[in-house]
Amino acid sequence: MHAYGVPMTEAPQRIYGGQAVVEGVMMRGPTAVAVAVRRPDGEIVSYTERLSGLFTTRLRNVPLIRGVAVLAESLTLGVRALNWASSVASEESDGRSGPEPLGISGWLSLMMTMGIASLVFFLGPVLATFWLDGPLGSAWWSLLIESALRLVLLLGYVWLIGQSEEIQRIFQYHAAEHQTIHAHEHGPELSVPAVRRHPPEHPRCGTSFLLTVAVVSGLVFIFAGADPLWWRFASRLLLIPLVAGLAYEAIRFGGLHARWPVVRGLFTANLLLQRLTTRTPDDEQIQVALEAFRQVRAMEGDDERAAS
Repeated sequence: MHAYGVPMTEAPQRIYGGQAVVEGVMMRGPTAVAVAVRRPDGEIVSYTERLSGLFTTRLRNVPLIRGVAVLAESLTLGVRALNWASSVASEESDGRSGPEPLGISGWLSLMMTMGIASLVFFLGPVLATFWLDGPLGSAWWSLLIESALRLVLLLGYVWLIGQSEEIQRIFQYHAAEHQTIHAHEHGPELSVPAVRRHPPEHPRCGTSFLLTVAVVSGLVFIFAGADPLWWRFASRLLLIPLVAGLAYEAIRFGGLHARWPVVRGLFTANLLLQRLTTRTPDDEQIQVALEAFRQVRAMEGDDERAAS
């Protein structure tokens, strides 16, 4: 049985992942990616791309290192997919051609965004808690409060963006993506009714990754120590690759062994958090997710299964 009580068939040969975009879904396989978006006139348009270079490097098979590689590729593919989907959904593009390369400005914007996010998420809690070493009588207490504050920042951010109606629609596509992958992993049928039978949460999810990063970072930073103060700041940035690598390995393990009761228990919080980032999709949104999945499977060379 699957973690959610759905019968599990033989594990698929390929592991698929995905991401919600504006009015659509991106699906990614080991060597290909596909994005499907519903235009304002109701038509579903899509593009597929064969991956190479960074996206298929052997680093993806090296524990710890592959987490950083996957994070880098997810950001690159995700931004390109979001840009393309936004232009299609707003009718700035007919979607007949794939996304443009990020270019220098795109890379600079991405790096600036990630830099700001890292400073807020990793260094912000340090600035807010390091002065507690004296009043609390021990740096260890301030390190624990720092980790707790990091979790609060994550939960607050996820909740806050979820109040937007536009983001809520993206969360619906997020659920459709998860349910479609569940259907592939646990049954022979790929259709709207079959997809609806599966839960909107999935162990291999970016939301789960973020929560795992917050938990793992707390453990890693405690072992890194607190003195001197400059090291407390520097270690938060220097250890980000290690934290990302450990978090990815944990998520990968949890996704591959979701049938084990102990694993289900350990990752319950991850699945609960996804209730903030998923909403019940309608049939048309599931159809878009199925189209993206059908396209990437065809590109990967998997056997076709009917999708409707």
